[in-house]
Amino acid sequence: MPVAGDTREMNCMNAVDTNVLVYYVDADEPAKRPKAIELLERLGKAPDETLLLWQVAGEFLNCLRRWENEGRTTRQDTLEYLNAVEPMFRCVLPAQGVLRKSLDLSSRYSLSHWDSMLIAACIGAGVRTLYSEDLGDGAAYDSVTVINPFVDRA
Repeated sequence: MPVAGDTREMNCMNAVDTNVLVYYVDADEPAKRPKAIELLERLGKAPDETLLLWQVAGEFLNCLRRWENEGRTTRQDTLEYLNAVEPMFRCVLPAQGVLRKSLDLSSRYSLSHWDSMLIAACIGAGVRTLYSEDLGDGAAYDSVTVINPFVDRA
């Protein structure tokens, strides 16, 4: 959770949505997986900090556990995927006010519950760029701009 006076929060610039993490480990996505791998490697080396939002981490683990239940992966695989993703970026918990901000965002932008929660968490953490395929490439929600890393840019 952010601590008063912690200036790291003010310098945070990036976050990734759950779909990026899923494609990072999903061998069944041969077109999207290399793009997810490249993005995460690039963000890991970038001067601007990238955050792992708590909601995204939870949704990623939920997906992995669903794959376990479907027999698509094992618990050992889940642990390996989690061990690969978890240390990449600093994980942040949502700050006070995220729920109210999500209500405001859902009203103003007609966002779903979970999308408004994600954008509210980004705003609360100081994220300026969210990498996601779900919210529209180039869409701006207050101070957060969405970039779809899976769109070919020619």
